[in-house]
Amino acid sequence: MEEQSKNKISEEEKQVHGKPSRKKGGLITMPFIFANEMCEKMAVVGFHSNMISYLTTELHLPLTKAANTLTNFAGTSSLTPLVGAFIADSFAGRFWTITFASIIYQIGMTLLTISAIIPTLRPPPCKGEEVCVVADTAQLSVLYIALLLGAIGSGGIRPCVVAFGADQFDESDPEQTTKPWNYFNWFYFIIGAAVLVAVTVLVYIQDNVGWGLGLGIPTLAMFLSVIAFVGGFQLYRHLHPSGSPFARLIQVAVAAFHKRKLSMVDHTLLYCNDEVDAPISLDGILTHTKHMSFLDKAAIKTEQDNLKSGQIPNPWRLSTVHRVEELKSVIRMGPIGASGILLFTAYAQQGTFSLEQAKTTNRYLTKSFQIPAGSMSVFTTIAMLCTIVFYDRIFVKIARKFTGLERGITFLHRMGIGFVISFIATLIAGFVEIKRKQVALDHGLLDKPNTVIPISFIWLIPQYSLHGVAEAFMSIGSLEFFYDQAPESMRSTAMALFWMSISIGNYASTLLVTLVHKFSAKPDGSNWLPDKNLNQGRLEYFYWLITLLQAINFAYYLWCAKIYTYKPVQVRHTKEISGSISDELQLSK
Repeated sequence: MEEQSKNKISEEEKQVHGKPSRKKGGLITMPFIFANEMCEKMAVVGFHSNMISYLTTELHLPLTKAANTLTNFAGTSSLTPLVGAFIADSFAGRFWTITFASIIYQIGMTLLTISAIIPTLRPPPCKGEEVCVVADTAQLSVLYIALLLGAIGSGGIRPCVVAFGADQFDESDPEQTTKPWNYFNWFYFIIGAAVLVAVTVLVYIQDNVGWGLGLGIPTLAMFLSVIAFVGGFQLYRHLHPSGSPFARLIQVAVAAFHKRKLSMVDHTLLYCNDEVDAPISLDGILTHTKHMSFLDKAAIKTEQDNLKSGQIPNPWRLSTVHRVEELKSVIRMGPIGASGILLFTAYAQQGTFSLEQAKTTNRYLTKSFQIPAGSMSVFTTIAMLCTIVFYDRIFVKIARKFTGLERGITFLHRMGIGFVISFIATLIAGFVEIKRKQVALDHGLLDKPNTVIPISFIWLIPQYSLHGVAEAFMSIGSLEFFYDQAPESMRSTAMALFWMSISIGNYASTLLVTLVHKFSAKPDGSNWLPDKNLNQGRLEYFYWLITLLQAINFAYYLWCAKIYTYKPVQVRHTKEISGSISDELQLSK
């Protein structure tokens, strides 16, 4: 059975014509994976970083409807990874899931590019002071179909590409010097570099050259990303799927329910079978934890199980300790993952209301060059990139001297720092909005929403930059947390949980915007979040509402982090020279 588990990696890693073949995976695969992700991310961000402008200026949608359309799309794109993760972990594998999902995404991008080129697929341009014609049902249908295809494609790419890259590093190999936490930093740095190109070059082209070319370039980039990814097929370390992880979780729950009336026994008497668990425990066996002991009853052996020597038990009646601990790990991850929702709600405002703020400011660097409003997120990206380099090259080394941890600080500490910085970012954003409106009032521009206010865009840099710093801590910390603490056979699913928290964060933004817009409306027509004139609104109140919610959320996170139990793994190291095998219990932190 143990040999069968090793076959789950790939037959290419076996001997070829009697000679040992090169080990699959490792650093040699990174150029292919990073090239794919850089092109893919440049395509995605190039499409959506400035999409609010496309919806309001080309399709003439009201601001709140356009904002909700984007956050709904972002939410759906982050929810479909649950389906993609299920497909990858159950039967398709990560490589093929990524490949076919990328093709679907490519079709959606091509459709949206065509709609930007053909005039009949969008309403006529606005003329003077006339009321603009809003896109009709047919024109919006093309948009929604393109966005839906993009969301489906994202469902296969997002949960798999991060985990697939981390799979290339075998943690059970004592000769493996590169750790997954290093990879996550590099991965996010590559994403940041791609985003930087998208929000500068592509957004500039969209605003100053045309949407046809501005959307065509990321469409081509997406095509190149597929070619780059498939090109490394022979070098990858392929971890083949081991059946539905959701089925195993349900089996444990059913077995525990059947045996709910049994008295608990000593944990050393619970059922363990390394051979049965071999295909889903290549990196090590999960050991027993004392929490959620009611689930341990699924591993109690009874006469009704009719278990004979060498027989594989009925998983609906009897589960191993490893499988029980898989379910416990998933349950324990839930509260921590949920705590990140409000951070993504705050982050979502950069692509909507913060961008609308930027449109009203003086963004000229020289007399002839103006920064596009959609490129303001470049400051978020630069701050994130600088923070990643600082964290990986300086902060970790300093922290390691005090904590003794190889990664410097735990991922829970890293996430906590991100929460605090995000809180500060939204707090500052409210005060900047007050300043912006005061300048508008001083110059008599409150009733002129399309006139540039004589205030520099530099005032917006702090809130954009702090969100970038927060992302470097919180988002990468979350990736580390979900990948490290999830059962190894469910890592695509774990990445989907990360994206699901982003999804819920975007939906929460939609709900929050809708509720605030509805309940802040007054008989005189004033509103915190007006559709036509941001100068007449109370955007600062909205930012501070998010700040208050984040403060409450941070208190909740501290409580979750305090009671959290790290995943204990019995890691087996095999030394090829001596052939010796040693077991070591590790707590993943």
